[in-house]
Amino acid sequence: MENTYYDAIVIGAGQAGVPLAKKLAKAGKKTALIEKRYIGGTCVNDGCTPTKAMIASARLAYLAGREDDMGVHIDGFKIDLPAIIKRKDGIVKNARDGSLQVLESTKGLDVLFGEASFISEKTLSVILNNGGTAEISAGWIFIDTGTVALIPEIDGLEDIEYLTNTSILELTEIPEHLLIIGGNYIGLEFGQMFKRFGSKVTILEKSERLLKKEDKDISECLTNILTEEKITIHNSAHVQKFKKNADGKIVAAIRMEDGKDHQLTCSHVLVAAGRVPQTKALNLHNAGVELDDKGFIKVDGYLETNVKGIYALGDVKGGPQFTHIAYNDYTIVYRNLIEGTNYNTADRPVPYCMFTDPQLGRVGITEQEAKNQKLNYKIATLSMERVARAAEVSETRGMMKAVVDADSKQILGAAIIGEQGGEIMSVLQMAMEGGITYDRIRYCVFAHPTYSESLNNLFMSIED
Repeated sequence: MENTYYDAIVIGAGQAGVPLAKKLAKAGKKTALIEKRYIGGTCVNDGCTPTKAMIASARLAYLAGREDDMGVHIDGFKIDLPAIIKRKDGIVKNARDGSLQVLESTKGLDVLFGEASFISEKTLSVILNNGGTAEISAGWIFIDTGTVALIPEIDGLEDIEYLTNTSILELTEIPEHLLIIGGNYIGLEFGQMFKRFGSKVTILEKSERLLKKEDKDISECLTNILTEEKITIHNSAHVQKFKKNADGKIVAAIRMEDGKDHQLTCSHVLVAAGRVPQTKALNLHNAGVELDDKGFIKVDGYLETNVKGIYALGDVKGGPQFTHIAYNDYTIVYRNLIEGTNYNTADRPVPYCMFTDPQLGRVGITEQEAKNQKLNYKIATLSMERVARAAEVSETRGMMKAVVDADSKQILGAAIIGEQGGEIMSVLQMAMEGGITYDRIRYCVFAHPTYSESLNNLFMSIED
């Protein structure tokens, strides 16, 4: 089999791989992009794009259900899940096809659909989806293969046709009772979505509370919001076994917080217990690339593995698993290799937003982290009930919280649970990036009435 040599090979067409392959080709590098499934990676196909499209439909259902509070009376409405799925699929297809068209029209870039594995340090074998095998080599190889759902070892799980974040997007009927294993981003977003579509929803979280990496008051605030929507949440809960009863329903044996075993019957189970890297099929041992104990690829601050010229970007390298981090990985690698810069991942901000309703926007450190680091800090908090804009549109659920340095008055971190929480958080992130202190924001002139205007009141809660 003839070997084709490239300057660069990118494995995985995710949010780092697509722009990197395109830019390398435009920079004059002969480049190959390998994708075993769809262009766009998890974000476009199974993550951000489809879920946020469906969440938008769920929010309309929620608003329609509380129209009387706003003085608008609607004579009934219904949830049309096939129509919701069709709309979601159209948005996904548009994004996917648009990216593929751009890639295929890029001079110097070959797009190969198939599964890649290492033969040696810089040589890959690609089993092509349309038949045959290609052998290719390159001086630079970039791995952007992402992650898939972690499937825990639970007795009987393989016998019940469980759902993942991918398969749940293809349902054509609303589950009667959706049981969710995992109380983090994926589980909470899907849980609220399907509750608003009409499902009974139960969430099982193995930790003592939801979102254990957030401060306790933030966790409790969001838990209260979800339980007010009649979502059942069990913390410190561990599933022992699944089975089907005579009626075809799923029966779960669960060890609850009280230490006793309880039985729960449901129609569907969503596994949202974490993510694992897609590294096994790559045969990275043939290239000498080191993995950590969970199978993630080890990289340095410049995203290079222990093998010179082989890089890992996005979720497959571990750390924060967000689309914007993967995209930033691409910009770091590209600028360093092509533009001669010296950027690295140290100290970069890691903002994120969970798209429950209301949203949770987060950036910087938590109060608990400030305490653990023994910093001299102060805390600013504000209930969304005290935000004028929130009151005017009846979106008063949630809170704002900021951690500041008591000496320098720099903002160290923020958590915003509220309508447009991600956008409010981004305002504070810009302040952090620009070194704007909280006392300046306290008296800053914001347009009225906006959510960001409430940052005045947030920092007035701090006594100097």
